[in-house]
Amino acid sequence: MKKVDHKKVLNELYRPSSRKPSEVDVPEMNFLMIDGKGDPNIAQEYQDALEALYATSYTLKFNLKKAKIADFTVMPLEGLWWVEGSEGFKFDVKLDWCWTSMIMQPEPVTRNDVIAAIAEAKEKKDPPALQKIRFESFREGYSVQIIHIGPWAEEQTTIDELHNYAEEQGFKLRGKHHEIYLSDPRRTAPEKLKTVIRQPVA
Repeated sequence: MKKVDHKKVLNELYRPSSRKPSEVDVPEMNFLMIDGKGDPNIAQEYQDALEALYATSYTLKFNLKKAKIADFTVMPLEGLWWVEGSEGFKFDVKLDWCWTSMIMQPEPVTRNDVIAAIAEAKEKKDPPALQKIRFESFREGYSVQIIHIGPWAEEQTTIDELHNYAEEQGFKLRGKHHEIYLSDPRRTAPEKLKTVIRQPVA
């Protein structure tokens, strides 16, 4: 059974250019999701969400491999970010940030697989946010995106570049600011972090 890295299969979605913005039509995909609010740098709720998402995702991966259904790489963490009652994403008001943290699950994963994985994760470690996980389809549709290289705190310039590109092409921003974290911050220097910045447009 061949191991599949869906970042490579979905190369257009997960490995865009860092040199200039590109346009992409994002299809419907399935995700494990947890919602929350607050500054991710200090909010325990955010750390709890990540722990639960990773625990469930890795349990799913190992269970499907053991059952000889599929062998795949766990996908990177993603985040939808917004501020309630405000148009667009306000980068400088972290305490007001609302977020949906999520990890994409490839097609072999079913709702029953997720239920079983959550039960197993609860029995083994019982992360506090485990009961908040939901398994949902999400279709983002037409979007513009670019890779930001560097610390997350310095994303604003890249975000501005992306928004300016969208406006120059005659697009209107819609939906939620989307980030995909391609690097592990525990093993990657801040100046080398790679993050996909995506913005849905109409």
